[in-house]
Amino acid sequence: MKKIASCALLVGATGIFCLQVLAQEVPAELRPSVPAGAVSGQAKLTVWGFAVYQATLWVVPGFAESRYEQSPFALELAYLRDFKGADIAKRSIAEMRRQASMTPAQEAVWESQMRALFPDVQSGERITGVNQPGSGAVFWSNGRLLGEVRDPAFAKQFFGIWLSPQTSEPQMRRALLAQAKPSTLAGATP
Repeated sequence: MKKIASCALLVGATGIFCLQVLAQEVPAELRPSVPAGAVSGQAKLTVWGFAVYQATLWVVPGFAESRYEQSPFALELAYLRDFKGADIAKRSIAEMRRQASMTPAQEAVWESQMRALFPDVQSGERITGVNQPGSGAVFWSNGRLLGEVRDPAFAKQFFGIWLSPQTSEPQMRRALLAQAKPSTLAGATP
């Protein structure tokens, strides 16, 4: 990876986020879903002084942050600590509640689907979600297909954890969306 711009620091309540514009190719497994993708931004989540994960957002030309659910994109979380898959699913549901209300039945179904998909992770491992507009979300772990949740409402709320204005981490959202401007991406090449 080559740095093509310096690091801009964003200081937030839960940590310091570093935006790096990097020359990075979309991982091979994501290219069919995110053709001509480019890194929009990266940020490290730190909670109470503990590094949790490094997030990277790949977007396609024409991506609009106000309508993120209408574009294909990939969000990778490179974990910096060990976590149980069940804990990732539980925390995801808690964060999804910030996006919109869910019925208890909907919460139960979505948490069950995530528990079935998300593996336990060790530091250095990655889980990547791909938004499929109008269809749902597909998940990968370290380049291996995990499965999908075929529900556009799920995808909107799940990715809203990071991309919605209602996120609990607004500084991270700004860092991830820093380069997601249609004019900036218009010249992107595959």
